[in-house]
Amino acid sequence: MATGAAGSTLVGELNRLAGITDKAAFKGLLGAANAYAGTTGKGLLGALNYKASSSRQPNDFKGLTAVCNELAGTTGKSAVDALRSIDL
Repeated sequence: MATGAAGSTLVGELNRLAGITDKAAFKGLLGAANAYAGTTGKGLLGALNYKASSSRQPNDFKGLTAVCNELAGTTGKSAVDALRSIDL
């Protein structure tokens, strides 16, 4: 199991969670979030909220830090730190 690396970016963490480790294949923020969540065209918050709960509707979407904490099972961390704490 590998947790994220200290100092990694949000894009880096989303790519790590999506299983993309080849630097040349790294996707941008939206693409990485969609790859992680198995969605297309949902936008960053939409993709992360969908990953957290596939039945969640847009009017119930959580903000970036809150949904990242939900996915990681943490509280009070920044979005990037929360994503770093997700084990693969």
